[in-house]
Amino acid sequence: MVRPQAGRQKGASLTRDTVHALRIEIRHLGPDDAEVLQSVNADVFDNPVDARWAAEFLADPRHHIIVAIDAGCVIGMITAVNYVHPDKAPQLWINEVGVAESHRRQGIGRRLLDAMLAHGRTLECTEAWVGTEGDNIPARALYESGRSAPEDFVLYSFNLAKPLP
Repeated sequence: MVRPQAGRQKGASLTRDTVHALRIEIRHLGPDDAEVLQSVNADVFDNPVDARWAAEFLADPRHHIIVAIDAGCVIGMITAVNYVHPDKAPQLWINEVGVAESHRRQGIGRRLLDAMLAHGRTLECTEAWVGTEGDNIPARALYESGRSAPEDFVLYSFNLAKPLP
C-alpha cells in the first residue's frame, strides 16, 4: 500500500496499481501527433500502426483518437468517428477500445471511454454508440459500467477487397 495523497480522506489508501494508473497520461491526438503512434504496445491495436493511415486518420477532423501513455509508450486507445445524417443530430460512433494486457484492470479503459464521451459532448453529439461481440465480457462490463445497457443488434460485414459473387 502507498500513503494517501494530500487532500484524500483520512484513512484512505491507494494500491500500487491505482497510483500507477494515476500516472498514465490520457491524451487526445491531433494532426501533428503522428509521432505518438510510433511507440505503441503490441497488443493495443489489432495490427501494427501504418504511418500512412495514421496520418490520414489524424488529419480528418471527424476521426478521433484518445490514447493512454505510460512512460512514452501508448498502452491504450479509443477511436471514434462523429457523423451527421440528414434526419439525425450528430452522433459519435466508438469504433474500438484497446488496452495493453499489461495495463488491464486498472481503470484505463474507463478513463478512455469517459474522455471520448466528454469529447463527443463538445462536438454536440446527442448519442454515442459502440458494438462488441456477445462473448467479449471485459468490453461489455466496461460499456455497462458507463450507465448503458446492451441493445439487440445484428451486424453484417461485407468484404470489399473481393468482388461480390
